[in-house]
Amino acid sequence: MLLEHVLEKPRAWILAHDTDPLPSEAVRAFTVLAARRAAGEPMAYLVGQREFMGHMFKVTPDVLIPRPETELLVQAALEWLQGFESVSVLDLGTGSGAIAISIALARPDVAVLATDRSVKALKVAAENAVRLGAHLHFAAGDWYEALTAEQKFDVIVSNPPYISREDPHLEKGDLRFEPRLALTDDADGLDALRVIIGGARAHLKPGGVLWVEHGWDQAEAVRRLLAEAGLRGVDSRRDLAGIERISGGYL
Repeated sequence: MLLEHVLEKPRAWILAHDTDPLPSEAVRAFTVLAARRAAGEPMAYLVGQREFMGHMFKVTPDVLIPRPETELLVQAALEWLQGFESVSVLDLGTGSGAIAISIALARPDVAVLATDRSVKALKVAAENAVRLGAHLHFAAGDWYEALTAEQKFDVIVSNPPYISREDPHLEKGDLRFEPRLALTDDADGLDALRVIIGGARAHLKPGGVLWVEHGWDQAEAVRRLLAEAGLRGVDSRRDLAGIERISGGYL
């Protein structure tokens, strides 16, 4: 993968030219990248991209690396939108824009708004939207603070920071290199979810749905928060690993 990136050639070309000498600048670039990878830096940051929902997204250390299990959030939103026209979607804490852009590409007729507190993250998301040909809007702000009181949506989705500050995984693997604000609330992992769920009724249209991603052991707590917020049909869905990965309810 690093050679593909440095040489800007596909793997088939590399295999067919495996005895070719490498340019000195390519050797230097590869050596630097290999050392960074050996130190644990995620491959997505080294090559600057990651696939999600069949689309290639630009990623930088300013955004969370899109993960396959988050595709469940997109699928739940698209399922809810089936059969409806002139509907709107809000993605809170969009990061690279992977969720919002994937929805916008699958449903070009849907009005999608993506928010993030990080201006740097919004820049990456906007670049991804332009490159992939997705039409949506972006707004800067912390969760619902990016909205006006009158803005309401048919679907709200979010993959917020939900890792507890006590979780040892924060200091392991890829997580060491990803933006901490996108990973943890530096509390019990539920602070952002409380804000998102607690504010959903004010920004959902009648019959609108909220879906949030959460940690492997948080489904029960999140379902309780959804019920306490007055949402109906509270449910959780499992990812391909069998883990309750997202939970939601409708107004």
